[in-house]
Amino acid sequence: MTEKTSHVSGDAAGAPVILSNEPGSFAWGVLAKRHPALIQQVRDAFPYGRSQHEALDVLLDEITNGVIEPLAPGEHDRERWADWGQEHFGRSWYDAPFLWAESYFYRRLLGAVGYFGTGPWQGVDPFAPFKRAELRGEAVEEELRALDALASVPADERAAALLHASLWGNRADLGFRVSSGEPATGDTDASALVADDSALLWQLLPVGGSSTVAVVADNAGRELIPDLILIDHLLEQRHAEQVVLHLKPYPYYVSDAMTADVVDCLRRLTEAPGEASAIGDRLWKAMAAGSLEVRTHPFFCAPLPYGDMPEDLRGEFESATLTILKGDLNYRRLVGDKLWDATASFADLTAHFPGAVAALRTLKSDVIVGLEREVLDGLERSGAAWRTSGTHALIQVRR
Repeated sequence: MTEKTSHVSGDAAGAPVILSNEPGSFAWGVLAKRHPALIQQVRDAFPYGRSQHEALDVLLDEITNGVIEPLAPGEHDRERWADWGQEHFGRSWYDAPFLWAESYFYRRLLGAVGYFGTGPWQGVDPFAPFKRAELRGEAVEEELRALDALASVPADERAAALLHASLWGNRADLGFRVSSGEPATGDTDASALVADDSALLWQLLPVGGSSTVAVVADNAGRELIPDLILIDHLLEQRHAEQVVLHLKPYPYYVSDAMTADVVDCLRRLTEAPGEASAIGDRLWKAMAAGSLEVRTHPFFCAPLPYGDMPEDLRGEFESATLTILKGDLNYRRLVGDKLWDATASFADLTAHFPGAVAALRTLKSDVIVGLEREVLDGLERSGAAWRTSGTHALIQVRR
């Protein structure tokens, strides 16, 4: 590890691992501001008892003033986290790798509210109120209504539009400019795509090709709905014979998708009028028929890169025609949460991944690879916080 004065530490691969100990950096802001605010939001969202409030107080004090403490004796995954965190316990949260510190914070938050305990709060998702409020919002209503118009456009234009909706997630607007396959909102147009391998993605999934597609979900709520709509398109237009949707086994980060969230989204679709309801019905039947399957794995809640995935999960991705990884966290785990040269080869850094892989990601952290030099130069000249603000996105594919 490095001294506190540096926010990175070198490693054998030549790129510095992102830490959080440089005040003002994006990673520092997550630990110093976002995590304390999230503790308060979770505290306010439920009528927790005294023990939960006291545990949240302890966690807040630890992340702001203390050092990283191991899980308590008797916790079901204590040994696993002891192995993952042996280099970090007893040190400042800010001196641990950013990916590890974020992951461990969420594990500790779940422990504080009794998610893994034997009491009445066992299995109660602390982020559920945020997810459900989003699903009930007017924005989702408008986006689902927009599907009616989209149903009548040519399949290739519809495919492009749905891919962009899945890409932009909760920044998407389903009022598409279908002629160009772009969202209609002015700040999420083609100029905001820093890399676009969408042509290769569709080339890997020809119509009638008996493909199996793995989709590793990111967020629930307003982001998961366009993911499910894209999955319906893949199945309905025979780009895929089967889609396997991989989900988190328990809450992880603020709004990550679990099986319960898929159920909520499918119900939201089936209860809507028009094309949205038809899509929901098709997906419901696809689940029963096995052409859409949901799976999960403990690795999806681990603070590890995909290069360290266990063999059983590796075998699942190896058997897929294409694996689509959604979101920022999956991207960080795919290429490594390091300050790579932004022009470093995406293909080289994902060579460890079994089989063809596509990353669909809005940019919300410092990690980025695979950019053309002229694109990078233009972004840097803009002076904008393009790496972390969520205003830019990418579609990167390695066959």
